Amino acid sequence: MLLKRELDVTENSFYEASVIRPKILPPLCGDVVADVCIVGGGYTGLSAALELSQRGYSVVVLEAQRIGWGASGRNGGQVIVGFGSDGEHAIEKQFGKDDARHAWDISMEGLALIQQRISNYGIPCEYTAGYLNVAVNRKKSDGLKKWVDHMNNYYGHEQQWISPDKITDWIDSQRFYSGAYDPLSGHLHPLKYCLGLAQAAIFHGAQVYENSAAFYVQRGKNPIIKTALGKVSCKFVVLAGNVYLGEYGDDMAPEIKSRIMPVGTYIIATEPMSAEKADALIPKRPAVTDNNFVLDYFRLSADNRLLFGAGDNYWASKPRNLTERIRSRMLNVFPQLENLAIQYAWGGFVDITMNRAPHFGRLQDNIYYLQGFSGHGVAMTGMAGKLVSEAIVGQTERFDLFSRLKHLSFPGGAFLRTPALVLGMWFYRLRDML
Repeated sequence: MLLKRELDVTENSFYEASVIRPKILPPLCGDVVADVCIVGGGYTGLSAALELSQRGYSVVVLEAQRIGWGASGRNGGQVIVGFGSDGEHAIEKQFGKDDARHAWDISMEGLALIQQRISNYGIPCEYTAGYLNVAVNRKKSDGLKKWVDHMNNYYGHEQQWISPDKITDWIDSQRFYSGAYDPLSGHLHPLKYCLGLAQAAIFHGAQVYENSAAFYVQRGKNPIIKTALGKVSCKFVVLAGNVYLGEYGDDMAPEIKSRIMPVGTYIIATEPMSAEKADALIPKRPAVTDNNFVLDYFRLSADNRLLFGAGDNYWASKPRNLTERIRSRMLNVFPQLENLAIQYAWGGFVDITMNRAPHFGRLQDNIYYLQGFSGHGVAMTGMAGKLVSEAIVGQTERFDLFSRLKHLSFPGGAFLRTPALVLGMWFYRLRDML
């Protein structure tokens, strides 16, 4: 059970410590009838709820814990256009240039959608523009430059190339060889944004229930979703629970479970620095990732902390000595922060697919699922909610574009697929070191 493995890494989150949550919403009790029932109160589910409520549909959202409790409230906060190099490659290989460009344009729309919602609903989520992708050596730099050129030539997405003699102007570290700056992507406070989406959906009429784990869906012309204390009868179902979808019952969507893998990722937050020190550390304050397979990612918070995330844990369990493990990687990048205290350490699970492309589809004509965002979900989850709302109202073209993507199951079944993936991860970790 994933929940048992992560309970001790959810409590010391900087994001939770820096928000004032609204009063807890009551659980679902009794029988409710709605046009649409959405399982999952993260970005995807809330985006769908907002879109459908605006269109006049009656919507119920069932969240097993509290809004934003999962990856939507605990991620790195990096709002990055596209699907990552592996995801883009899979899309290009399966789609060809025209449809791959269409998918890219949808991803770009995801950035605009976030900014539009922040503006329309006054969501105080500290959005900051700018994303810096950095390479740790010449070999990695060659790969990054090739990717930047491909993005420009294939999609018209221009980024500023940062040569080795200029990289320290962008980041005060000897760790990196070169970089590429994307002014369109950026970062935000993920939990504040998620809570803002929930309030927007409620404003437009969505009924949102917390502590209401869905454990069974009765399929048919009029599906029924069951919780411990009630049920929802509806015309459409949207399954947006990602890796947690099977945590509360085995009968939600077993046929798609093997196509995603839960991957643990963890973050630390330092004590606040002075504004001058923070500005010197990362002068333009972009979100930053390196281009290793097992990567480091980091950014500055609004109150001048460094938020540093390190690598992925494919065992889906908490690593030993979590804080010290990530702190050592942070000091490998910024040794000048040795005397800065670590005040928070937290983490959780994201869902990845074999090809790192998103996995959307239908279990039947009126039951939709959205999963597999593979670390690029902050922007794309919003569009996922918009695309599924379009499909429900009969505009299926954009949803069907992504549903055409073919996804393989992870090999080995429930017991062997994780060790198999760990072996693969270690291969790439060793390759990063070369």
